Amino acid sequence: MLIIDDIVFAPIKGLMFLGKKISEVAEQELSDEGSIKEQLMELQLKFEMDEIDEKEYDRREGELLDRLEQLRSGEQNREEENN
Repeated sequence: MLIIDDIVFAPIKGLMFLGKKISEVAEQELSDEGSIKEQLMELQLKFEMDEIDEKEYDRREGELLDRLEQLRSGEQNREEENN
């Protein structure tokens, strides 16, 4: 019966594995300083190319800078705890 169970549940296990990997990649991207800086550069380029207006630029820039600040303060807190 175990072999049948493995065959039946293999697609479900595969989807669960895939979901975990997607979650890990998304979390890494959200907490990666380089990714945030890259998004800021893309945003500035879009603004300079008149793809977005100043209001949209300011809003999105503020969100990205807030994320960057939170990331840096979290890293600083971890360093202080280790010392």
